[in-house]
Amino acid sequence: MIYKEFKNIKLSSLGLGTMRLPVKGETGDTPIDEEETAKMVEYAIKNGINYFDTAWGYHNGESEIVTGKVLSKYPRDSFYIATKFPGYDLSNMDKVEEIFEKQLEKTGMEYFDFYLFHNVYEKNVDPYLDEKYGILDYLLKQKENGKIKHLGFSVHGSYEVMKKFLDAYGEHMEFCQVQLNYLDYKFQDAKAKIELLNKLNIPVWVMEPLRGGKLAKLPEEQESKLKELRPEETTPGWAFRFLQSIPGVTMVLSGMSSMEQLQQNIKTFEEEKPLNEEEMKSILEIADNMLQGNILPCTACRYCTAHCPKGIDIPKILALYNEHTFTGGGFIAPMAISALPDDKKPSACIGCKSCEAVCPQQLKIAEAMSNFADLLNQ
Repeated sequence: MIYKEFKNIKLSSLGLGTMRLPVKGETGDTPIDEEETAKMVEYAIKNGINYFDTAWGYHNGESEIVTGKVLSKYPRDSFYIATKFPGYDLSNMDKVEEIFEKQLEKTGMEYFDFYLFHNVYEKNVDPYLDEKYGILDYLLKQKENGKIKHLGFSVHGSYEVMKKFLDAYGEHMEFCQVQLNYLDYKFQDAKAKIELLNKLNIPVWVMEPLRGGKLAKLPEEQESKLKELRPEETTPGWAFRFLQSIPGVTMVLSGMSSMEQLQQNIKTFEEEKPLNEEEMKSILEIADNMLQGNILPCTACRYCTAHCPKGIDIPKILALYNEHTFTGGGFIAPMAISALPDDKKPSACIGCKSCEAVCPQQLKIAEAMSNFADLLNQ
């Protein structure tokens, strides 16, 4: 197992995320299969993984309970556990003390090694920063009390949202968890986020390294191209090798739901094999090819915005539309759209096509707005 230095401790470079634990039913998030989970955790620890990431809302609240229960069999100083304050739900903003104490109870822990502001995005960044809720003050107090060892945040919002959070709280943030993979390096502008974190000397934690499984298997033509470059490498391995090539990456979290996935990923993390220049170029070309035909090629020239009678930020909306359609749903775009005033959402488009008249790419913007509004309503 590869290890990374962080604040004078050694963290396994691969962490076990507990958002996708094995479940007993064929569908749904619960009940968690505790027996199988225990076997996976045992294998993980025996093979060098020492970081386990859970959260208040994972598996409808069961993840913290099961994760804590399974880890309780091991010496407390043999593992690191992370959980998060669920500010993605705005109704929780005034409940930081109540929720934190409940999390200690659910996990059976006396302290958390890592604790995060969960999912900073467009709608919750201002409430997170609002002093009346006292969230930061409370969490810093728990650091003083020894109940939190390291404080950080995860982000699904835009670069601008992340920068706003860091401008306010950056001096207190020891790490940042970002959605990073070779697809989102450009698609979600993860590259800019990583560059900002590196500039601020904030270590990077990675979530969604395989993009929810989309990068675990590729079309045969693309996999053949990768095999020519590295015959021994697996397709998921390429995604992890990409991350091993990005400066600042300390922790890679993978939400493994089977022993097979766990064993394969541990084998990959037995050694570092960062990509060379040719390999990096090839993997980013594959990402570009995956997006072709699935997204609207908006260049954000902003000619359209000056001609929109409703003042809609069309490039921003189209970027979210691309994310939503490519992913086939998900929560990122709906969260960002929900933060907008009603008169700036896709549904506010009146279909006048003034934007299309000046679009250099000749995009069917009005049609995309209507489709997006329908998708969000579903």
